[in-house]
Amino acid sequence: MVQDRTPTVIVTGASSGVGLYTTKALIERGYHVVMACRNLTRAGEAAQKVGLPQGSYTIKQIDLGNLESVRRFAREFSASGRLFQALVCNAAIYMPLLKEPLRSPEGYELTMTTNHLGHFLLCNLLMDDLKKSPLPDKRMVILGTVTHNPDEPGGKVYPRPDLGELEGFAAGFKDPITMADGKKFEPVKAYKDSKVCNVMTMRELHRRFHDSTGITFSALYPGCVADTPLFRNHYPLFQKLFPLFQKYITKGYVSQELAGDRVAAVTVDPEYQQSGAYFSWGNRNSKNRNVFVQKVSPQARDDERAVRLWDLSANLVDCETAVVN
Repeated sequence: MVQDRTPTVIVTGASSGVGLYTTKALIERGYHVVMACRNLTRAGEAAQKVGLPQGSYTIKQIDLGNLESVRRFAREFSASGRLFQALVCNAAIYMPLLKEPLRSPEGYELTMTTNHLGHFLLCNLLMDDLKKSPLPDKRMVILGTVTHNPDEPGGKVYPRPDLGELEGFAAGFKDPITMADGKKFEPVKAYKDSKVCNVMTMRELHRRFHDSTGITFSALYPGCVADTPLFRNHYPLFQKLFPLFQKYITKGYVSQELAGDRVAAVTVDPEYQQSGAYFSWGNRNSKNRNVFVQKVSPQARDDERAVRLWDLSANLVDCETAVVN
């Protein structure tokens, strides 16, 4: 069992992009970070590349697209004895060029499993550990995206997210069903749908657990990180032109380092201790100035649908802790 009593934050997908720079920013604030990553070798190389001090982080394997891997990670962390401060649900996959869906070992569409179901399960499995932590300010943070909200300019691009009546969840995503709304597979929509689910999960976590646990549950959109490795599976030309478009046309570009600092701030800084909030930034080039609580999409603020999503997700991941306290 670990004897180090430095407050610990778990960051999923910490081997690259926003997750890596979130890790760096948290370490600079004095926290120990558990880098929860699928590829341990890549995570170790990334930690050395950005100069993370030895002893300031621990790399642990997790595959959010494999629910048994999520359970194993949670068991091992619970047994570690670390002083638990916060969980950052950052990891995501985006595979816009797929013609046919990939599936998790459980048979679920892989984007929804990795981005939503894996994090849903992880939050629930670690809830008791975080609740019992003696630290006074404990948080769970989920990364959002502008594309979850068709009311925002960046969310108007087709295909738009639509969970329908959660037909896919109700059917258990059994072959050939792959989409939340039960319709034909569309890889870009699968990503956007999963991010709507992330925001709904944050809001439902707040409703179910904030009053009884004191944990702060929040989400954020850290800005358009146009050169994030999230786009590694897109066309090479898109990867080249999209950052230029965001830098010089829309002026919406945010660096990975700035986005990581924003995530770290929402995770531990006192001014962001507001449960149920979805944070965004008005001045895209500022560090933490002009931050505001943004209204989420109509689907994401549908409380009745959020309750049903919670119950159906709990059934899919076989999660006994998903109950109202």
